[in-house]
Amino acid sequence: MTGPIGSRGEDAAADAYRRRGYRVIARNWRCGLGELDLIVERRGVLVFCEVKSRRDGAYGGGYEAVTWKKRAKLRVLAEAYLQASSARPQAIRFDVASVAVRDQRSTIEVFEDAF
Repeated sequence: MTGPIGSRGEDAAADAYRRRGYRVIARNWRCGLGELDLIVERRGVLVFCEVKSRRDGAYGGGYEAVTWKKRAKLRVLAEAYLQASSARPQAIRFDVASVAVRDQRSTIEVFEDAF
């Protein structure tokens, strides 16, 4: 379940992808194995994005929080999504969006092809 900081971070990440010409396919896609934060697509590339939100950068950056174990889980979830959907992308990519949430605005850094 996503809390208020996580929701603001996911909103910021989705907006950042839209500004770059991506189409948001799904947010918080769930199956019995877990959840994918954000799925976007542009030019045949389907992107599975893990969003890590922190208040003012507390607890370090979001990229570092995506451990090898989490990466393996995201790969399994992406495979489950592809099997459950009609999507047939030309390529897939895994990104990490690190969001520092502040009072009135958020700062986002997207690590494309993070793993």
